[in-house]
Amino acid sequence: MNGTVNKVILVGHLGDEIKMHYFDGGNCIGRFPLATNEVYINKSTGEKITSTEWHNIVVRNKAAEICEKYLSKGDKIFIEGRIKSRQWQTDDGTTKYTTEIQVTEFTFLNTKKDTENNSKQNQNNNGNTAHQNPIQQDETNDDLPF
Repeated sequence: MNGTVNKVILVGHLGDEIKMHYFDGGNCIGRFPLATNEVYINKSTGEKITSTEWHNIVVRNKAAEICEKYLSKGDKIFIEGRIKSRQWQTDDGTTKYTTEIQVTEFTFLNTKKDTENNSKQNQNNNGNTAHQNPIQQDETNDDLPF
């Protein structure tokens, strides 16, 4: 194989709100922690163990703005991206290192806003069912072939 591959796929929950940074020229970047969990049974004790791994996620420009608008802490998201390591110097001269996931694709799996809207709709539907007229269908005028 001639080339190499740097691809990451994660499904996890946001650990915090998205932190936005805006730059001259209109570009922006959003950063947030993402938690992924691994659950297994310890064979010697039979105890259920949950191990959480934290990932530093970076989204850019329009994708960052969309994430900021619709996502909040605890929401579940599917992410595709690539691993990027970087280093920088602090004000006191210390060298810091970090590893980030730079997002190329993402899909919202569930958001708290969706959950809240669904529960409000269910409450409204439960309260209004007595006032709705049932729909009656005339089976003789059915144009469906089955």
